[in-house]
Amino acid sequence: MNSDQPIRVLIADDQAMVRQGFGALLTAQPDIDIVGDADDGAEAIDAVRRLAPDLVLMDVRMPNVDGLEAARRIMRTPGGNPPKVVMLTTFDLDDYVYEALRAGASGFLLKDARADDLVHAVRVVAAGDALLSPSITRTLIADFARRPAANRPQPEQLRVLTAREVEVLKLIATGMSNAEIADTLVLAEQTVKTHVGRILTKLDLRDRAQAVVLAYESGLVQPGTA
Repeated sequence: MNSDQPIRVLIADDQAMVRQGFGALLTAQPDIDIVGDADDGAEAIDAVRRLAPDLVLMDVRMPNVDGLEAARRIMRTPGGNPPKVVMLTTFDLDDYVYEALRAGASGFLLKDARADDLVHAVRVVAAGDALLSPSITRTLIADFARRPAANRPQPEQLRVLTAREVEVLKLIATGMSNAEIADTLVLAEQTVKTHVGRILTKLDLRDRAQAVVLAYESGLVQPGTA
């Protein structure tokens, strides 16, 4: 998105207090605009089509169409440029972590998050990064630990990565930031950022969240070794 334009946000939650509270906090930011809200998944899907937001804050559990199904449908929005989706959860270790990432979510945010965490989340995800806390990453790893290894064949597309890019992808899968990866590999942070960009491009991934899923789903990283 154009950095000169405000981030257009849609809030989807069946609790009016959440919509109003988050809306008030974000509207106070000069670089964020609330373009609309929705109280269930079906309304969120319709609002995305009408309002074309850059980012959707989406509650996982909503009536009629839940947040997961709404995210799936939004990711299939005609035109090939769907908004980023951040799932709103009540508990950090939500049962839907893996399915939400598979549905195309770029991260997670607790409903009781502090104001600065909410603003940071919107800015980070809108900029193309992922929002995966260490506990969310652990949940994802635990989910894969329960899956038979035979169900995680390494896809052919990983062969397009260089050895350094494979190293970086493995570290992304642990939830490391670019700065932490740079420290680990003794590289400049800008170099790591370039590697991450190339990984996402080569593997046709939207963001780091999808990279984490692919790293475990492909067998590149095994639970317990990251």
